[in-house]
Amino acid sequence: MSLLPSANLLTSIKKLNLKIDNIHYQLSPEKLQDITVDNGMGKEASSGALAVNTGEFTGRSPKDRFIVKDEITKDKVWWGDINIPFDSEKFDALYDKVIAYLNNKELYIRDAYACADADYRLNIRVINEYPWSNMFAYNMFLRPTEEELEDFDPEWTVVNAPGFMADPKEDGTRQHNFAILNFGRKIALIGGTGYTGEIKKGIFSALNFILPVYKNTLPMHCSANVGGSGDTAIFFGLSGTGKTTLSTDPDRKLIGDDEHGWTPDNTVFNFEGGCYAKVIDLSKEKEPEIYGAIKKGAILENVVMDNNGDVDFTNTSITQNTRVSYPIHHIDNIQLPSIGKNVKNIFFLTADAFGVLPPISKLTPAQAAYHFISGYTAKVAGTEAGVVEPQPSFSACFGAPFMPLHPAKYAEMLSKKMKESGVDVWLVNTGWTGGPYGVGTRMELKYTRAMISAALNGELGLYNYGKYHIHSVFGVAQPRECPGVPTKVLSPRATWNNDEAYYKTAIKLTNAFRENFKKFEEHAGEEIRRGGPQRYAF
Repeated sequence: MSLLPSANLLTSIKKLNLKIDNIHYQLSPEKLQDITVDNGMGKEASSGALAVNTGEFTGRSPKDRFIVKDEITKDKVWWGDINIPFDSEKFDALYDKVIAYLNNKELYIRDAYACADADYRLNIRVINEYPWSNMFAYNMFLRPTEEELEDFDPEWTVVNAPGFMADPKEDGTRQHNFAILNFGRKIALIGGTGYTGEIKKGIFSALNFILPVYKNTLPMHCSANVGGSGDTAIFFGLSGTGKTTLSTDPDRKLIGDDEHGWTPDNTVFNFEGGCYAKVIDLSKEKEPEIYGAIKKGAILENVVMDNNGDVDFTNTSITQNTRVSYPIHHIDNIQLPSIGKNVKNIFFLTADAFGVLPPISKLTPAQAAYHFISGYTAKVAGTEAGVVEPQPSFSACFGAPFMPLHPAKYAEMLSKKMKESGVDVWLVNTGWTGGPYGVGTRMELKYTRAMISAALNGELGLYNYGKYHIHSVFGVAQPRECPGVPTKVLSPRATWNNDEAYYKTAIKLTNAFRENFKKFEEHAGEEIRRGGPQRYAF
């Protein structure tokens, strides 16, 4: 689809101080791909997908994410290292500089929206310097019909200028790149970085403020799917824990893979119209749905291809964070519209590189609140400079970099919803077994899938001593048996074959949990504090 700009669009573009003689509006993804390739900004893979290199930044830059501190945000945002305040006047001056820069470029403009539930819809206008960035916006946001575009009125605007470099001393940024949210002007201003994830996460961060503050709706960094009986499952998890992989299930319809809202009437809706999946070590055998989605219309980021356009998904010479974006309809088994009801199961996914957490365990409400606030996963050697052994990594609510409010606010909303809906909550370790990273092995995907299927199908039995063992260090209930999974795999201690080493490592991790939780203790009640690990250091 390629449309001529309407009079309303041209008027609103002028209000942004943009020139109207250099814009391309609502170009089709095919046209955007052609422009990208013709201009030497990307190549076509053998699958038909577009392959691009995002340049200096191959991931988000959390220290360069800011929120304008104004009358709307000053008393509501949880200010600190995650939500860094930005001066309103500095924003206005920087915005004018970015617009002046863009007025000398050809621009690609797209109208789209977020939130599949019409009651929560957020209209968005995306202004891109690069054609492939605009193609990403087509993939990731929801796509209006031609009729909806006729009187389209954007509420938020994303201004994306990867080639613009800020002057930190003059502009108030930390370095030349930046991603700034301005709730007063309803603008997400992004510059100095070609990483497309900043576009989607900018709107996600805005919704993480708008929905709880104004709509009494819980925003979640999670994937979700729905079963044949209409039951919805939610999968929380940080990058690399399997959120996209495990929710993309041939036996269940995918609602979405990353960003959702949970309404007061127990409905879960997708914020997005596409998926943004990691492709490191991707294979057709292990993840056929995602592998099959990589075709014409998909965008591969920072992958390595041979002269024939064949991708080596094991090659991380550019980055560990190789990715693909594609519209959700590239997956065959999807829920339309992207809405689910009747939430029955919640899974907290963690890639425990210490290899001490059970592969699956059932959580009490207090434990669920504790682990949600903690948001634990682990970094492994080689993923970041200076990381030579496993390191615990905590991200509150499994998405702290995108959460403008205090984590306790989201945890309170989740706890309330869990109690009202009577959901079962599970902690799933998709990380290591038989020892820590470097000694043990990564949990086999087929076993994790079997455990999640058993939980969804009610095959793990009632919460009692006959069916579950209470872990002596973490206090969680691990099932004694699971269809399709060897009994030994269910007990992390048994897989180590060295009890002393196992318990020393387990208690080392519990101390990291406690140290991290100190900053939340004053906002967490006694019940939630008791949901943490049961054992202290020797």
